[in-house]
Amino acid sequence: MPRAAEQLSGEAISADGTAIAFDRYGSGPAVVLVHGAFTARGHPTLSGVAAALAQWFTVYDYDRRGRGESEDTLPYAVAREIEDLAAVIGAAGGSAMVFGGSSGAALALEAAVRNPAITKLALWEPPYHVDDSAPPLPDDFAAQLDALVRADRRGEAVARFMIEAAEAPPEAVAAMRAQPSWPGIEALAHTLAYEAAVLGPGNALPAARLAAVTQPTLVLNGEDSPRWMANAGLAVAAAVPGAVRRVLEDQAHDVSPEALVPELLEFFVTA
Repeated sequence: MPRAAEQLSGEAISADGTAIAFDRYGSGPAVVLVHGAFTARGHPTLSGVAAALAQWFTVYDYDRRGRGESEDTLPYAVAREIEDLAAVIGAAGGSAMVFGGSSGAALALEAAVRNPAITKLALWEPPYHVDDSAPPLPDDFAAQLDALVRADRRGEAVARFMIEAAEAPPEAVAAMRAQPSWPGIEALAHTLAYEAAVLGPGNALPAARLAAVTQPTLVLNGEDSPRWMANAGLAVAAAVPGAVRRVLEDQAHDVSPEALVPELLEFFVTA
């Protein structure tokens, strides 16, 4: 067994003054991990990825704004989240390879278009809607979620996101609301509008912007994920010049770190 990597904590200051908290693991070339909805640093999936990759890389697992120990300067804008990632990359030495999961993959793509300090880009199932197999979402979904949170209907905002965007069965969400973990989930409700804003109206694929991505890009999908996510992965790989797509056997959207690490390691160490 490899020796466990030392974990150190720090913070980066974004362009608008927002403090962004991160954990740092290992040593070597920098890799930054970008979370999707409902997760923050320390979540088992990406903290597992960080600990495993730390044998070869310096890995930064950070709290996106509004989560964990990161601040949340308002009003929200996707451009501010792109600046947050740039600040973490700055703290990492000025350039980094980036992995983004789910809506975090969409954020990483948006950042890569604008930031040449991102040297490589690995993506797990960016949830764009590219055909009728995807769940329909209203164009103003972000505004609707924000309105629910502002009306102190946080649980309703979470339930809508889970059912409408993540396709969770309503009965499963009802059961979750009875669990002790539900208050912690509700605490992140305000960030769900951020996720919807990152994906844009209707989660439509921004093909023209993706065509401007110049970094080597790896797109990963799970064999057992919904068909619309596979179609989204195919569309992203087709839109990003030179992108490579791979499918991980026996994996669904809730991917395991053990499945991710070999793919990321191979991609990040290849020139």
